[in-house]
Amino acid sequence: MVKNSLITVDPWHPLRSTTRARIALGRAGGSLPTHEWLDFKSAHAAARDAVHNQFDAERLATEIANLNVEVIIVDSGAADRLTFLQRPDLGRRLDEPSRYALQELSRRDTASDLAIIVSDGLSALAIERQVPPLLAALLPRLASDRWRVAPIVIARFGRVAVQDEIGHVLGAQLALTLIGERPGLGSPDSLGAYLVYAPRPGNTDANRNCVSNIRPEGLPCEVAAETIHYLLTEARRRRLSGVQLKDQRAITQGAARRSLGNDG
Repeated sequence: MVKNSLITVDPWHPLRSTTRARIALGRAGGSLPTHEWLDFKSAHAAARDAVHNQFDAERLATEIANLNVEVIIVDSGAADRLTFLQRPDLGRRLDEPSRYALQELSRRDTASDLAIIVSDGLSALAIERQVPPLLAALLPRLASDRWRVAPIVIARFGRVAVQDEIGHVLGAQLALTLIGERPGLGSPDSLGAYLVYAPRPGNTDANRNCVSNIRPEGLPCEVAAETIHYLLTEARRRRLSGVQLKDQRAITQGAARRSLGNDG
């Protein structure tokens, strides 16, 4: 190891330029260098703030409505943030007034191909930053393929599985949930996208597909929209989702390149 002043530099230090992971931090005596410790504490505080940030559903609804789509705001069975964190089961279902509102909506509209649900989950910050640009990239792709998309549902204090009840009530063939992921140290604004074919109460995570880490430093919104569109299209075509549905694009493209090489 090379010593720099009072800090012992880790020999893997050059690798830090290739990743945001906390590796090769070095040491000062038997401890972390002070600046690394403070950086860790700052990231931890940002993650905690993301979990407890207030979710402004009305403002988000206005932003989404500017994309020329209808929006409805509903509530899960969790009445507040503390209940949501302590009772995950309540975040997986709607409260009675919200269920009734969606039932009335389903009577008014014809059956849809897709229900899109947006929920704060464990990071309202992720919703604020990533959902508008993601929908701006995804909705035109769906429109070009003539998807019938139900009014977008913003679910306060929702968990992923609330998509089962919402999609079922709306009579949608598929449901897509955009939700704030559990913040990591250095990624307090990461968005997850979960899709399920034939949404209905009783589905498990094995029935779902996930596109995660949607944020500029992870999977950019434009790339995420392309991947989500692909998975939705394949789920509708094959009438399934979850462990049976894989992203085959790289495999297919590789086989095509090999075929071209053989033909040549």
